[in-house]
Amino acid sequence: MKNVNERLNKQIKIALLGAIAVVLMYFDFPIPGFPPFLKIDLSDIPALIGGFILGPVAGVVIELIKNLIYALIKGSGSAMIGELANFSVGAVWVFTSASIYKRGKDRKQTILSLIIGFVVMAVFASLLNYFVLLPMYAKMFKMNFGNVAVFVSTVILPFNLIKGSVVSVATLALYKGILPVIKKESLKENNKKALL
Repeated sequence: MKNVNERLNKQIKIALLGAIAVVLMYFDFPIPGFPPFLKIDLSDIPALIGGFILGPVAGVVIELIKNLIYALIKGSGSAMIGELANFSVGAVWVFTSASIYKRGKDRKQTILSLIIGFVVMAVFASLLNYFVLLPMYAKMFKMNFGNVAVFVSTVILPFNLIKGSVVSVATLALYKGILPVIKKESLKENNKKALL
């Protein structure tokens, strides 16, 4: 019975964080100098926090919930390419950061996990755009990105580094408030392991 309650509790937290992430997706904004289809939103924050509290896989599930619900509610203006990009890039970031965070769970480890996570995310996003996403956009929407390697290195990579910085700073700003929750979850997990 205890395991069922713990699972249900975790599922409820994932669903709530997923719902918060969906709402945050509506508050996106462009960055001057970048193409209008590249916008920053803060919807990765709940997934990062969920990954820190509930584990890397939970963070990825929050990313999936966010993108599926957003696409169902708003519809996809990009034949799901944008949602695929958002999920893939967010999932890599959240999984990387949450996996690194598990090793220390303090402020220093949080900062380190966010930095490494968003650098990995930016590199992954660049490769994904170069090999998959930009060719799909070009084919489906007759878009011309010119030299794709130049576009990725001068637009996609800088955009994702800026996005990673903005979301990381916002996540750190919330960190102090969520620290008691994280410590409580860690204590529960440690007590559970001690009983086994």
